[in-house]
Amino acid sequence: MVEKTTGLPVKQDLFLEAGVHIGTRIKTNDMKKYIFKKRDDGLYILDLRKTAERLLSAAKLISKYDPKDILIVASRVYSSNPAAKFSKLTGIPVLPGRFVPGTMTNLVSRQFREPKLVFVCDPKGEREAIMESAKNGVPVIALCDTDNDTKYVDMVIPINNKGRRSLALVFYILAREIMLSQEKIKSYDDFQHNVSYFERLEDIEEEKKVVITKEEGEEAKEEKPAEAPKEEKVKKAEEKKETKKKEEKAPEKKPEEKKAEEKKPKPEEEEKPKKPKRRRKKKAEEKKETKKSEEKPKEKKEEAPKEEKPKEEPKKEEKPKEEKPKEEPKKEAPEKEEKK
Repeated sequence: MVEKTTGLPVKQDLFLEAGVHIGTRIKTNDMKKYIFKKRDDGLYILDLRKTAERLLSAAKLISKYDPKDILIVASRVYSSNPAAKFSKLTGIPVLPGRFVPGTMTNLVSRQFREPKLVFVCDPKGEREAIMESAKNGVPVIALCDTDNDTKYVDMVIPINNKGRRSLALVFYILAREIMLSQEKIKSYDDFQHNVSYFERLEDIEEEKKVVITKEEGEEAKEEKPAEAPKEEKVKKAEEKKETKKKEEKAPEKKPEEKKAEEKKPKPEEEEKPKKPKRRRKKKAEEKKETKKSEEKPKEKKEEAPKEEKPKEEPKKEEKPKEEKPKEEPKKEAPEKEEKK
């Protein structure tokens, strides 16, 4: 089952080709013990022997649980695709995409689950799943890279959890080991799938569907509406056939009759009253008249103060009228002379 020379579940070349050992340029204190060395370009290299040991021990632990009691959380595409194929072979349910908060704590949620073991593919993106499993006392297995924190993680599998090929190889090994423990296959030779099967991105939408448990399946059946009895179906089929026969028997109308029917006005058109023409022009004329009527009183108000000015001017011209009595004594003088 395991190679005697290397102690790896697969040939070392497969691990190296898939890039399982390649980490990131960041190193956390939790992942120090799983790092083999630092490369010249700054990337940290993981120890393949420790990854192989942890993979085999994780497979043994998973095989002890009932597949219904395990939950795989895979938020990324590169992890959800091989995880979905892994669930088809082993029967372990998968939650693809974003982990909804409250999946393991909110009893009212439709996605509520009570797993006894949680398998996480990315501790950074699936931190909520780790926290909720820790609250419920559920053990967690996680695929950890050099930049991950292992808080609340019970079993660490040090691998490159961002590469498509490395994740495909991990689920390939786990599926093979678990199927052996489940006695679905007797040896590695009976395992018909290759690593490329887990790596292909075919039918992702169908494979992303979660494997429904028996209890959920029963609930779904109860929600379905009761199917109509066979007699009613037969009656409906007969009615459809009769309607089709009547339509076929009806004589086809001549083209002249069809044209006459098309020319006839529809009842809806007859009921609608004809709209009077030139409504817009009338409305425009009415608006103009209203504007003119409004402008006239304004003009009158403006003219009123102009007429008041000439009234004030004659008051100033009254001064020559007062000078007239000065001329009267001139006329009286000749009269006195005449009397003398």
